[in-house]
Amino acid sequence: MAGLSIGTDVGGTFTDFVALNEESGELYGYKRLSTRPPDRGILDGLRELAQLFNFTPTEIKNLLHGSTVATNALLEKRLARTALLTTEGFRDILEIGRQDRPKIYDWNADRPEPLVPRSLRFGVPERLDYQGNVLKRLDLSVVVQIAEQLRRARIESVAVCYLFSYLDPEHERQTGALLRSLLKIPVTLSSELLPEHREYERTATTVLNAALRPMIEEYLSQLAAKLHKQGVHADLQIMQSNGGLTTVRQAGERAVQMLFSGPAAGVAGARYVAVQAGFGNVITLDMGGTSTDVSLIREGQIAWRPEGLIAGRPVRLPMVEIQSIGAGGGSIAWLDAGGILRVGPQSAGADPGPACYGKSELPTVTDAQLVLGRLDPESPLGEQSLDLPRAQAVITEKIASPLKLSLEKAALGILEIADAQMERAIRLMTVERGLDPRDFTLLVFGGAGPLHGSSLARRLKIKRLLVPQLSGLLSALGLLVSEPVQDLVQTFVHPLETLKVSEIASLFARLQNRAQERLHGFAQIEYLCSVDLRYRGQSYELNIELDSQRGQRPHEWAALFHQSHTQAYGYALPERPVEIVNLRLRAVGRRALPDLFRKGEGLLAPIVSRERSRAICFAEYGWLKSAIYSREELAPECELCGPALVVGRESTVLVEPSQRAFVDKFGNLLIEAL
Repeated sequence: MAGLSIGTDVGGTFTDFVALNEESGELYGYKRLSTRPPDRGILDGLRELAQLFNFTPTEIKNLLHGSTVATNALLEKRLARTALLTTEGFRDILEIGRQDRPKIYDWNADRPEPLVPRSLRFGVPERLDYQGNVLKRLDLSVVVQIAEQLRRARIESVAVCYLFSYLDPEHERQTGALLRSLLKIPVTLSSELLPEHREYERTATTVLNAALRPMIEEYLSQLAAKLHKQGVHADLQIMQSNGGLTTVRQAGERAVQMLFSGPAAGVAGARYVAVQAGFGNVITLDMGGTSTDVSLIREGQIAWRPEGLIAGRPVRLPMVEIQSIGAGGGSIAWLDAGGILRVGPQSAGADPGPACYGKSELPTVTDAQLVLGRLDPESPLGEQSLDLPRAQAVITEKIASPLKLSLEKAALGILEIADAQMERAIRLMTVERGLDPRDFTLLVFGGAGPLHGSSLARRLKIKRLLVPQLSGLLSALGLLVSEPVQDLVQTFVHPLETLKVSEIASLFARLQNRAQERLHGFAQIEYLCSVDLRYRGQSYELNIELDSQRGQRPHEWAALFHQSHTQAYGYALPERPVEIVNLRLRAVGRRALPDLFRKGEGLLAPIVSRERSRAICFAEYGWLKSAIYSREELAPECELCGPALVVGRESTVLVEPSQRAFVDKFGNLLIEAL
């Protein structure tokens, strides 16, 4: 092999690999159970992949990595001991927060505890005004005293967030340089991470980055060192929450951008497949072992948002817009105190995994699928064999017997609840935003997604279901078709009517210079500009994309804003003055992307024999004899009718009795109602 690019996505249950031979265009997929620590699964998986497909570690040219490491660290509270330095008088901003309530009618609802306790939050004598003018100069002697306290407290990371530092970062820079020299630990400056207004969100994001940074930097550096020791000298790149790749160093410094790394890679892969197949409007559903992630692609573009919320904590950084729920193949079915059947959000994960993996005594969604005949015991998941009698026994003991139900009805109930949760997530992304899901194609992937896609399409009356090739590995494949991306922002509050074009051009030029430094080595960089606008006096703003071909024309932005405001809120106030709040720049390092799934190349001749079959249980029909097809043996234009299972090495597709499926020229499976 002349050179390999490998995408590897570490999930809560499985670690996925997709390798691309850049000379021949051949794809190789592999799936294995995730491990603790996660890098062991990557290293073992690369060795196993090399043995399976006969290549050496030195032939790996690029290694692209998506991971849930940062998310798991936050959820499991495996964070660094962190301190916060802020402007004197503002150290309680993390606890004051916003005056919104997580549960508006629950007087006993608690906010998450601040990541930095009050004893480790320090006010520093310094102050800028709202225009960036110095009101009180920074007292570095106080910073030296605080540094000594931090040393005694064994602080592992520091966040620095001064008032209005996004207008003039000099005080933060001086503080950061002094702390780094005295303490030799990571220091995160808000003016470098997020030079944007909104003190609470900026402080919370900076603190979260500081708390994650030591662990993420250690994980990435150890991964790189172990890869090197194993003979892998590839260019290691990391997926960010914004759907773009970055270097190991930048990923460590901006650790908070890895929080939605894995799901973002999945959406990137889904977009590639959808656009290639000719579908511009797509609902993506990524169902793995632990969770399900729903996102939208409209007119071929991934939806993104300027901030997100994870574990009740705001993250004010651009990210792919994803609705995530705790419903996956490994989600545990259980009975609550009232005897009501529940599914998730707890997951069996990779260890012990579902009961049918041979270790657990807890029933899961995967066990229910196996009991109903929708998983083929003769076709293991990756390298994982399936124990049908164990799954039957566990569901009977934990669910069916207490509820006085048959085994089949208990298993169908588990799937009904899981499907209802996913349907609700899709409606949140569509119906509650004024969008009709029937106007979209449902694209399902992940190890468990193709088993649930048919029922979800039926429930939502979606006409077409798209199941890509390697659907169980699409997040890993998405890494191969992603490009380096840097998102930059600069707050600039100014009335639109008095805005000078020269001011805007100068500010965007500065952002471009910063982007070029981060994307060093790319000859071709594409810049996508946008602005955040609001009516004067409004609390929140809307993002307006700028036409790169027509240049910056502020006098036209107001009309675009009124139109966007009407679409978002149902009304506009054209008589009200509009002001600019933030300038945003997305810089994309363009590179030659691989041409995958080349119109059926490499697929085998069709085998559509019904000689192999098994009984599958459906809620409406009971047990029906259903054909079993091998995904690798279905060639373009091959057609089949349900009920059927299409079994691949990384996922299984269920075609219901009222549906038919055919293979398009790229090897995608398209499922429609009869």
